[in-house]
Amino acid sequence: MKMIFYNLITLILLTNALFAQQEIKLYPNGPSESNGISVAESFRDPEFIINISEPRMVVFPAVKEKATGTAVLICPGGGYSGVSMIKEGSEIAKWFNELGVSAFVLYYRMPNGHSEIPLKDAQTALKIIHKRAKEWNIDKKKIGIMGFSAGGHLASITGTHFKSSIQRPAFMILGYPVVTMNKELTHAGSRNNLLGKTPSDELVKLYSNELQVTKNTPPTFIVHAIDDKTVPIANSEQLLKALLDHNVPAELHKFDIGGHGFGMRKRGIPVDNWPDLLKSWLKERSLIVN
Repeated sequence: MKMIFYNLITLILLTNALFAQQEIKLYPNGPSESNGISVAESFRDPEFIINISEPRMVVFPAVKEKATGTAVLICPGGGYSGVSMIKEGSEIAKWFNELGVSAFVLYYRMPNGHSEIPLKDAQTALKIIHKRAKEWNIDKKKIGIMGFSAGGHLASITGTHFKSSIQRPAFMILGYPVVTMNKELTHAGSRNNLLGKTPSDELVKLYSNELQVTKNTPPTFIVHAIDDKTVPIANSEQLLKALLDHNVPAELHKFDIGGHGFGMRKRGIPVDNWPDLLKSWLKERSLIVN
């Protein structure tokens, strides 16, 4: 009898774990266009996956009793060559779950010079979240987007290039984001992977998201370290200026020391506290309750 009870409890725990990390293919029959990458995706290291051609998202639903109705689509960084799926993905999703926020980690296709592909994947993911909102106890008016580094560029593309209410995130959260494609300020690897090595001036302007802000761009929270040598803080500063110039609620939190790619991992320095600032921002906007 004890063994039956033990097996039942184990089955329940395994079922809950599987549900908590359900993987959803964005295109069950495969995407309609190719990113031109012919090699199989692989791990560069245990936390970073490269050459993604099969886009999907991993679901981290908030516990029903704690759910606030808020959801966030998380775009990990990786220079548009891969995604940092743990530090800027699942770890962030679990932090949101503690706040009653459902989270979705996006494994978007690497563009390989096909600049339109990552945005299509992000918009498709938002569409799926909207369609299944009731299932996940989500308020369709409280679905936002978050991104780090190149994933921050994808998040800010999504927040500035939408053409419908479903495509528009309710809010943006950006961690040390690539924003501009201006070669003097951008991250060269992200620009080359997204636009190719010789993009037209029109393409550079289109994907310089500080130039695409309008009064309808969603409220935005940004965090960036001043000593970031990979993505200059000017990316965030220019975006903040554009947002404020268009009367979009926005704030940028600067830290003297932090470098690039700090995620939410603690290192005993002031930048460790930025999640508390984000939590306050979410609460002020009635996206969480405590």
